[in-house]
Amino acid sequence: MNDYVKFLREHVGHAPIQLCSAGVLVENENGEILLQLRADNHCWSLSGGAVELGESTEEAAKRELFEETGLIADELVLFSVFSGEQQHYIYPNGDEVHLIITLYLCRKYHGTLRGQQEEVSELRFFPIDALPEAISPPERNLIVQYAAMRKK
Repeated sequence: MNDYVKFLREHVGHAPIQLCSAGVLVENENGEILLQLRADNHCWSLSGGAVELGESTEEAAKRELFEETGLIADELVLFSVFSGEQQHYIYPNGDEVHLIITLYLCRKYHGTLRGQQEEVSELRFFPIDALPEAISPPERNLIVQYAAMRKK
């Protein structure tokens, strides 16, 4: 949890908050997408997290990608911004959020793939037509929209 979210949670507890976040959908040269198995809800998700105060969404996306996967984005392309009722989520610890997610695509990257020990149980590239069933609820819509775009 970043400093800003910790500060908010100290004041509001588990009450709903609106949270700006940034994510990265990494696609490899085979057209497969990188997913990470979350340690908290045991679902597959994209790399991403909350934007710190004063940080741009692109900076947050790059930071989260590196922290969670060890990869460094050489280029990010804005895919879309997701908000609304589909982005409402209650974390396993009871924290309730309404996410505004800025999602970037990354096809140019470098680094050594390694999961962040506290948050990521596994990292794996999946073909777009063979995605796992257990996708983290706030990211299911993002991945479905990306898959639909790819099939066009």
